[in-house]
Amino acid sequence: MPSKAKPSKKRRASRATAVKSSRAKARGKPAHKKKAASSRRRTGKPARKTSKAKAKSGPKGAKAVRISRAKPGFKLIRRVADMKKYIAELRRHRRSVALVPTMGSLHDGHLALIHEANRLAKVVVVSVFVNPTQFGPHEDLDRYPRDPAGDRRKIRAAGGDVMFFPDTAEMYPDGFQTVVDVTEVTRDYCGASRPGHFRGVATVVAKLLRIVEPDVAVFGEKDYQQLISIRRMARDLNFDVNVVGIPTVREEDGLAMSSRNSYLSPAQRQQATAMFRGLRKAKRLCESGERDAAELGAVVLDLLREERDLEIDYVAVCDPETLERIPEVDREAVLLAAVSVGDTRLIDNIRLGGSTRRRRR
Repeated sequence: MPSKAKPSKKRRASRATAVKSSRAKARGKPAHKKKAASSRRRTGKPARKTSKAKAKSGPKGAKAVRISRAKPGFKLIRRVADMKKYIAELRRHRRSVALVPTMGSLHDGHLALIHEANRLAKVVVVSVFVNPTQFGPHEDLDRYPRDPAGDRRKIRAAGGDVMFFPDTAEMYPDGFQTVVDVTEVTRDYCGASRPGHFRGVATVVAKLLRIVEPDVAVFGEKDYQQLISIRRMARDLNFDVNVVGIPTVREEDGLAMSSRNSYLSPAQRQQATAMFRGLRKAKRLCESGERDAAELGAVVLDLLREERDLEIDYVAVCDPETLERIPEVDREAVLLAAVSVGDTRLIDNIRLGGSTRRRRR
């Protein structure tokens, strides 16, 4: 009898695939995975996946939207043009943006600002720029602490998306001659002690707001006069930004966190804590019924004068919005203080009157 013709290789492969498919269905497993695996062995290329990662990122690159520690899409940007290009791309994808302006040497107070910015927006830009225009001729510009590598690690770990790290020539190119001056709320206190300081602050912050165009900008309340002056500037110049203040973050001994704390010796640091001890004592006195601003200020001054090496700049009870000095705490107020310890100038503040007012109702 003539022998049966053998099926071709193509037919045998098709029959084997059908058998494997039927077996896979019997076991309750999809056959396409095995097919993908065999394709990978045949071509040497990985099979295409529709993974969760792709679903998250999508065609619009949504990896910058996720809020997590150590974001994989972290960027270091040094040029203004590159920063503006990045922001334009975010806006095309309708990403909200928060800006945290800093001078670097980041501590837990700065990290608290980044955490709050993460809560308020999808993408967090942290600027690190030691702004020369806010330092006076005999101030600490040259010795101001700098740690860009450490700052980069901290920003990324805290959940920041971008470290904007321009140099001076990038922010103030040749021929730069424009300044922003917020006049009334900077007239007294640090404005009187550091002529030109707030002009430099307002100018650089105005530039950062123009470059980043954030929905929200986050600042610490430790620099209270700075916060109020920036809010005033944003309103006056019609910046479409919400300027948010975050409560002061303190060391275990009560000292307000500041990059300048690193200048203090152990003995100077102990003396510096007198400022917060005085502020806290004045707050307790106010809560117990004292309303006279002079008496509340005197409580702080008495404690500061006990420290031999402290030089008192000012202690003032003022309106929290206008920063005008007030004679009596008949509404919410803020108590401001500034001292020098050796060559280091420190500032602090505390709110007064709010809890007392609520208790009276």
